[in-house]
Amino acid sequence: MSKLFDEIEEVYIETNGIKLHTVLIGSGKPLMLLHGFPDFWYGWKDVILGLKDKYKLIVPDMRGYNLSDKPEGIENYTLDILIDDIKGLSEALNLGKFSLAGHDWGGPVAWGVAGKYPELLEKLIIINGPHPIIMRNLIAKDKDQRRASSYVFEFIKPDSANLLMENDFKVLKAIMDMNIETLKDLFVGLKTLEKVSELQERERGLSGFDMEKYVEAWSQSGAIQAGLHYYRASVKDAFTSSWDGTIKVPTLVIHGMNDIALTPKILNGLEDYIKELKIVKIENASHWVMIDAPKEVNSSIKDFIGE
Repeated sequence: MSKLFDEIEEVYIETNGIKLHTVLIGSGKPLMLLHGFPDFWYGWKDVILGLKDKYKLIVPDMRGYNLSDKPEGIENYTLDILIDDIKGLSEALNLGKFSLAGHDWGGPVAWGVAGKYPELLEKLIIINGPHPIIMRNLIAKDKDQRRASSYVFEFIKPDSANLLMENDFKVLKAIMDMNIETLKDLFVGLKTLEKVSELQERERGLSGFDMEKYVEAWSQSGAIQAGLHYYRASVKDAFTSSWDGTIKVPTLVIHGMNDIALTPKILNGLEDYIKELKIVKIENASHWVMIDAPKEVNSSIKDFIGE
């Protein structure tokens, strides 16, 4: 995987008052990829390798992550601000209309860009990323999703960054590796833990080299605290971005069905908000569906966007 670093172009783009470290590779129709927590641009590695010969890929480190700027203060990580980061990034790169994909926290941001600025997008792709309004309603009304989201209350505690950094990032490594023994304390009593434990019995797509790159990203000063501010800001404003949840852009939703944090119930009701919707369910994949099933993800994206 180290050869990928020889092929990419790395730039720093000014947008919305900050600089975003951004990876560029490939040519063709523009496709921007937004990562989540505790990820960085490299989390898309298998997608990048699978799509770089078809599309112009734009892969930023989101605000607060890895080599991008990390402004202090929870107020700098609201959904509206994150949405405008991506709008500004696309304009700075003169992308014109582009397709946008988001995973995990990149999902709500991508949903928001499509909702607030539909004129920017050709197509929208969401990978295990909750629609903000559906997620808000589920947490309020559904005990299964509320239990699955219980880790958020650990993440928003003032000392949570120290917890995640201790013992050489043990908890963060467990999140990426789906190490169930370590995760049991964060996801108490979830039936999906049993399903995910089956994933440990087969080889997953994270190598020692990959984990070294994650540790480098997590070790950037202020990165973990900034990533946790996404959760703190969302609890504070309850996902109340200034749009009603309607999506006018053709949308592909890919969901790893063994996600311990986002139950399949987040797929229910999407048709109420999206006129053109396609859902692809990947049964034997965890939250990290790009790692567990990269071929399925890449083929689904290519079929959806086209040449």
